[in-house]
Amino acid sequence: MAETESLADWMSNLNEKFTKIPLSQLAIPGSHNAMAYSLDMDSSVLEPKKLKALDKMFSTFLRPIVKKWGTAQEKNISEQLDAGMRYFDLRVAGKPESSDLFFYHGLYTTMTVKEGMTELETWLRQHTKEVVILSFSHFKEMSDDQHTELTSYLKELFKTKLCPKPQVPSLKDCWENGYQFILSYDNRNVDDPVLWPRIEYWWADNSDPKEVISYLNNKKQIGRPEGLFVAGLNLTFDGNDMLLYLTKSLKEKTMPAYLLLLDWVKEQHPGSDKESINIIAGDFVGVNSFAQDIIQLNNADSGS
Repeated sequence: MAETESLADWMSNLNEKFTKIPLSQLAIPGSHNAMAYSLDMDSSVLEPKKLKALDKMFSTFLRPIVKKWGTAQEKNISEQLDAGMRYFDLRVAGKPESSDLFFYHGLYTTMTVKEGMTELETWLRQHTKEVVILSFSHFKEMSDDQHTELTSYLKELFKTKLCPKPQVPSLKDCWENGYQFILSYDNRNVDDPVLWPRIEYWWADNSDPKEVISYLNNKKQIGRPEGLFVAGLNLTFDGNDMLLYLTKSLKEKTMPAYLLLLDWVKEQHPGSDKESINIIAGDFVGVNSFAQDIIQLNNADSGS
């Protein structure tokens, strides 16, 4: 447990040099489909399209399969924070029969958006020098009014702890101004000083870890964006894969792939040059050395 505990405050423990550079030049561990640990078997299938079409007739058969392949995390939000995650990929959907908003991945989550964000905010109140990047995107079944309601709620919950755009802050900037949240909201109809635009996510859309690494290396050759961005280590399986591997799960396919993926991580470096990385996001975070390996890249660079 000691290792996980030490990661709960890794930002406040960074070498001082790293507290003075923009967050876009740090190596930051992130959680892909961060809330996909509480999927609801009683909810309808939202994706993939092929299976959504079959849900009405075959829900008893399909939903357990979608849950096995949709569950991308095992740790809850507080445990992910304890394990060092500081970027969260958050996908939100409205539910026709409810006034609440939910997260989703394949199925809706049992947890509402308000419950998830309250838990996150409570954790950060106890870790005042940690800063998180929240990326809200992939909205489904949401009206303009619901977008307004959600952004108003988030602004009210996080208040003055929201860092305004467009200048990516350093940790020192955040600490001096009391900022703990960078809130990215990928909706063109919403504009607000504290709502950042979409954060670029390098997504290989592939189930083979070798192909994922090859894709990420190609993106690095072209060169990173200037601001915050994410390299996704997540493997992707479509509806055909799910039906092909009926007895398998996303976890069974993902965990062995981490051997290769973490070897790639250890070769990376943060910074501002063309081939530097920034946020690295993955599935099933907090169950191996994923966060430790990424955070370590900051220390490895401290001699330069």
